[in-house]
Formats: sequence, structure tokens, C-alpha cells
Amino acid sequence: MTRQLMIMLSAGGSAALLAGAFLFQAMGYPPCAMCLWQRWPHVAAILIGVLALRFQGRFLPALGALAAGTTGAIGVFHTGVERGWWEGPSSCTGGSILDGLSGSDLLAIEGPRVVMCDQVSWEFLSLSMATWNAIFSFDLMVGWIVAVVLSGASIKAGSSRSA
Repeated sequence: MTRQLMIMLSAGGSAALLAGAFLFQAMGYPPCAMCLWQRWPHVAAILIGVLALRFQGRFLPALGALAAGTTGAIGVFHTGVERGWWEGPSSCTGGSILDGLSGSDLLAIEGPRVVMCDQVSWEFLSLSMATWNAIFSFDLMVGWIVAVVLSGASIKAGSSRSA
């Protein structure tokens, strides 16, 4: 395993998860607000991966680990909201969600398209997309951490060669 390979696998994993989210959206599963929140750290991890392939050091892989951990944490929070373990934001779990809709929106034949964060729209093996995102994101975080460790090993190897 090399630093470069771990960065490519970790950033590529974020790209795959993001592509999967867009595929589900294209198949008719629109994202809720918390689903969208989970996408941004993946975008960051992909960009960090591109930079980390170009520049040496531990800083960028550590940022990649932080990005993967962030989307994983959001996924855990979202899972808790879906399962009723804790309350989610009122903007996507009820209450004031209808405040921004007009009478014509509410009376439209197709109805307003409101995606609730506390409703599971798809699951596999009794786990929602948010849960799967958390599992895979924490796996990617481990990959980034391995890249951090390998970055340190390559720095030490480089300094012993120059001595």
C-alpha cells in the first residue's frame, strides 16, 4: 500500500458515494436537507484527494480524514433522526416545514414535493442510505488515516536518504 493508492481509494470512494447519491436521485429518490449536507464533505474529500496527489505531507490526508469523518457523523445523526432516537432540525422533520408553502402549493394535484429528513425513502438490509453513507464514510476515513501514516513514513524515508 502506498500513500498515493490510499488517497486515490479514499477520494475515489467519496466520488463513488456521491455518484451513488446522484444515481438514486435520478431514479426518483429526491434528497432531504440532511442528505444534501452529507454530500458536501464528499465533494471536499474529492478535491482534497486531487490536491493530496500533487502535494506531499500529512496535512491534506488529515483533512481528507476529517471530511470523511464529518459526512459519517452527519450520517449517524441522520440515522438517529430517521429511527426516532433524537429530534432532527425542524426545517425538515415537520412543524414549520409547511410554513413556506402557499395555498396553491398545498392544493396542487401532485402536491408539494417536501422530503422529510425523518422518513426513510430507501433501505437495504434494514439500513437506510444515511446509515450506509456513515458506514462507508468511516471506512474511507480509515483509508485517509492510513494515508496520513504512510505520509509520515515517506517523510522519514526521505530524510534518512538525504543524510
